Amino acid sequence: MGKKADQNLARAEKARNLARLARIEGQIRGIARMIEKDTYCVDVLTQIAATQQALRGVGKQLLRHHLGHCVADAARRGKNQLQIAADELIELLYKNAR
Repeated sequence: MGKKADQNLARAEKARNLARLARIEGQIRGIARMIEKDTYCVDVLTQIAATQQALRGVGKQLLRHHLGHCVADAARRGKNQLQIAADELIELLYKNAR
């Protein structure tokens, strides 16, 4: 794939992630309204779980991009840069595993 195709794919991926985040933002506003209206707790918690899952989906796409582009680029730049990228990724994974 050429550089232009990569840029178009990156733009499309960015647009998809921004659209997902806009939907998540709407979900969060909806949750706030549910709380304001004293909606049944289980219904609110169900919406919170759905929102968390949607946010994890965006994170998964960003991680896929990071591995396919940023880490791959670091590998092309040499062992030292790859080690830095690997250490950064390990820290991120441990931080999110808590």
